[in-house]
Amino acid sequence: MENFIVSARKYRPATFDTVVGQPSITTTLKNAIRQNQLAQAFLFCGPRGVGKTTCARILAKTINCLNVTESIEPCNTCESCKNFNTSASFNIYELDAASNNSVEDIRNLVDQVRIPPQTGKYKVYIIDEVHMLSASAFNAFLKTLEEPPAYAKFILATTEKHKIIPTILSRCQIFDFKRITIDSIVSHLKYVAGSQQVTVDEDSLHIIAQKADGSMRDALSIFDQIVSFSGKEVTYDKVIENLNVLDFDYYFRLTDGILNGNFPETILIIDDILDRGFDGQHFMGGFGSHLRNLLMCKDASTVRLLDAGDMIRSRYLKQSQACQPGFLLKALEINNQYDLNYRIANNKRLHLEILVLLLCGMSNQAETTTIQKKKSVPEISEVQAVKVSPPKPSIILDKAIESIPPKPASDIKTSVPVTMGKGSLSIKDLTTEQKKEETDIQDEETTPKNKPSDSFSNEQLLTAWKTYIDLKGSASTNYYITLTKRKPYLQDGNMLILDVDNKLQEDELLLKKNELLSFLRNKLNNFELDFTPQVIISQKDNKPYTPLDKFKKMAEINPAIIKLKDEFDLEIDF
Repeated sequence: MENFIVSARKYRPATFDTVVGQPSITTTLKNAIRQNQLAQAFLFCGPRGVGKTTCARILAKTINCLNVTESIEPCNTCESCKNFNTSASFNIYELDAASNNSVEDIRNLVDQVRIPPQTGKYKVYIIDEVHMLSASAFNAFLKTLEEPPAYAKFILATTEKHKIIPTILSRCQIFDFKRITIDSIVSHLKYVAGSQQVTVDEDSLHIIAQKADGSMRDALSIFDQIVSFSGKEVTYDKVIENLNVLDFDYYFRLTDGILNGNFPETILIIDDILDRGFDGQHFMGGFGSHLRNLLMCKDASTVRLLDAGDMIRSRYLKQSQACQPGFLLKALEINNQYDLNYRIANNKRLHLEILVLLLCGMSNQAETTTIQKKKSVPEISEVQAVKVSPPKPSIILDKAIESIPPKPASDIKTSVPVTMGKGSLSIKDLTTEQKKEETDIQDEETTPKNKPSDSFSNEQLLTAWKTYIDLKGSASTNYYITLTKRKPYLQDGNMLILDVDNKLQEDELLLKKNELLSFLRNKLNNFELDFTPQVIISQKDNKPYTPLDKFKKMAEINPAIIKLKDEFDLEIDF
């Protein structure tokens, strides 16, 4: 029986050109060899499985090759290359610093450095996991590393550069290896699969590449595992089953259920995911990535950021058409908040269920608001459409939370900018305008047709007003003061006016308008009654209310505040 060699060793690069995903590093090393500008020490650092030790071996082999090619690659025919290929070279030494990390080990290495090479040009010392050396060993190595013989070259490799002392770092040329991209891993796996006559689809290779997390060695190990499980015919379903990966299909079905406001379906999907043994936090991380991918599909310039095969990519593009960017941004924020709180949740299943129910409620409310707007707002031109403020996501979310109380609305506030047309507006800046717009829509819906409109006296109005204050006003001190400072009066028959001192009081009354108006209409049995606050300018009331008024008042008392603002380029928080 022939001995099996794992793909990570069998297809290990033997030349610079075959190294995957590190073109800048291999180009730099080849140019250094071509121009005869080799440093005495190199430090290769980066995550696991990205080619650090492989590049170190190729570099050592190339600089000792007797017949280097024009493309700066080893010839594989000279005596030095043959000895290297058979692991019989006396000029190249590999030391594992994880098991040889004492001062004595480094002293033995320093003694060997004094002996020049018998054949070849250089003696090369490759020290892997160099960060494992003790502090004393590092100090013993310093002088030799800084001033080695001309024939000695040191190549240090590590996954944890921050653990290496600065005096070592300053004596080395440092090369930072990056994680290998998913596309590069998929391309190399296709080559390996073709070499082994294995049939595999691209979506399966993407799953393997994502699972490898930027490590080519991990990707090849997973590939061997899948081939052992599936044989020569590797399918997407077999890869998902063997790796116990949460299938994309779960996220697509869950998103469809959320967009349709289908509470039972989303709960059943969560139950299925948990029954299959997947961790809730793993699910939320994947669902966040799914929402992010949908958001990337909303613009042609960002579609390329999707790490998925053609089939999965087409499903993302199709589903993204049914999602509004505002909904995706809010869903991402909510999912992230629940992901952060998952560890401290006592009932983790309920925590996940509340998440999907909240998203379902938000989707339902957004759809309802859109329909209501279409019914109540006349058609407008494209130029006017740019000026119309969109429904504020936080308002929609607050309403959804009323029906699903476990999560406070304060935990899910957002400051994500909303882009409209060519301009960009902050959600915070749109607060007043959007709340007024929502109030106007609700006014039209809450005004019944063919309802009574009994006449009433001023005394009955004031009595109803006082009753409302007793029931609602005392819950908020500011609101109570606004309602009690002046008496309301009628104007133009059925328009109830209340004079207020500033814009803040006006905004608060507009937010409470529906509640107040509904109470008074029922109390007075007059459904034609309307209400609006009105800001008046009072000579007696000079109290500052807004941040700008407060700043002006402070500046009148102490003009140095203006100078402080200008010198530090400060802004007033409106």
